[in-house]
Amino acid sequence: MFIDTHAHLDHELFDEDRDAMIRRALDGGVEKIITIGTDPGSWRRAIRLSEEYEQVYAVIGPHPTDGLQFDDSMIDVISKMAAHEKVVGIGEIGLDYYWKETPPHIQHEVFRKMIRLACELDLPVVIHNREADSDLIRIVKEEKKNQHLNNLRGIMHCFSGGEAMLRESLELNFYISFAGNVTYKKSHLPEVVFMVPDNRLLIETDAPYLTPTPFRGKRNEPAYVKFTAKRISEILNKDEEIVGRQTYRNACAIFGLV
Repeated sequence: MFIDTHAHLDHELFDEDRDAMIRRALDGGVEKIITIGTDPGSWRRAIRLSEEYEQVYAVIGPHPTDGLQFDDSMIDVISKMAAHEKVVGIGEIGLDYYWKETPPHIQHEVFRKMIRLACELDLPVVIHNREADSDLIRIVKEEKKNQHLNNLRGIMHCFSGGEAMLRESLELNFYISFAGNVTYKKSHLPEVVFMVPDNRLLIETDAPYLTPTPFRGKRNEPAYVKFTAKRISEILNKDEEIVGRQTYRNACAIFGLV
């Protein structure tokens, strides 16, 4: 039993075999898939996929690298779309300092607005963080305190930080999700996996990106989430099925799934 908590099922790399790709995952023991919409067109496609497949759910929000395309009218659009019964979160939102197209101050502004909207809608946030640890944690803390966002909760998607970032994230009651990069030979993440409480651990593919070993270099897909589970089970010296069931329960808890 597995759940892929983060995939981009609408990506063009799946255009030729999307249904077969999804069926491979479901037939291979992936019980549910969370597909992420990152822009208005992608939001609509994610919701359509959630309607087409019972096991697929949608998360919608502006990706931090698209901040220059964001305007306040999108807040109302997201709010209305998020009323759909299969939309279970707001994201992926956050900060990305690796790509330089969107200035940090624009990213900060959009991130704050999306945090507030998620709390208004009582939905979890799915957070993207790339090379922005300190600013991201600072903004989340400020929003939680200054806006009295007692229901702020969410996931640190594709966690790639170190011990300090992990501790800060856990103190904010976030779940920690690991992708295929935890399987890479030179990854530091095995050291971090040990520190995540069982009830805060999640797994994902980020498909079609971050393909795990042994398929690294090829297109990723939700069926491969089991390779991330396998690696984590090796790190924790636990049975793979136990890791699968635990991360499944955790995902259902944060996303409010039955």
